[in-house]
Amino acid sequence: MDDQRLLAYLEEFISPARIDRFSEVLKERTKYITVALEDVFQLHNTSAVIRSCEVFGIQEAHVIEARFGKRLDKNIAMGAQQWVDVHRYKNTKTCIQELRDSGYQIMATVPSISATPLDDFEIDRKTALFFGTEKEGLSDEVLRSSDGLLRIPMFGFTESLNISVSAAILLHQLSTKLRKTNLPWQLSESEKLKIRLDWTKKSIKSIDDILNRYRSVH
Repeated sequence: MDDQRLLAYLEEFISPARIDRFSEVLKERTKYITVALEDVFQLHNTSAVIRSCEVFGIQEAHVIEARFGKRLDKNIAMGAQQWVDVHRYKNTKTCIQELRDSGYQIMATVPSISATPLDDFEIDRKTALFFGTEKEGLSDEVLRSSDGLLRIPMFGFTESLNISVSAAILLHQLSTKLRKTNLPWQLSESEKLKIRLDWTKKSIKSIDDILNRYRSVH
């Protein structure tokens, strides 16, 4: 099926304002940074991180659900999961391998003083930020496999932040820094087309009937 032709057909069923909004948002979307959540227990935390991804233009998130099952609450994410591609994994090893195969370096986020402070971290390649479960943090498997450790500097008595707060801080600072570089952080035209088609489908009621109608004449 010709995706470009299908998109043109489907856009007849949404408003021009929505079409323009999709184009505007896609200009700022990136896969150069992504997040991976390893066995996060609280539904609220996983969903809040996905929401932060959407807000800061991060197109993909990876959720490892080996211990606690599905960890995404659509009500807390407030619809963000419609606009972010969420990839789910049954174990950490598979997630790490797929990210490496896609060219990502693995950065483990930890509160350790030995980790690189956020302000000193320079993005010079595709980066996957790993966040661990609330009490125990990241597994030894992630720590052994990581290319580096990353921390948010803290100056109070509290030694750590809630995972969703940490993710929001990291994504805001790193995505802002990334957009000021000459790195190829933007989506390719083919990626934009695929995502735009997906978003358009999600915006149309009775999409199955409309797709069947389209296929019947093409």
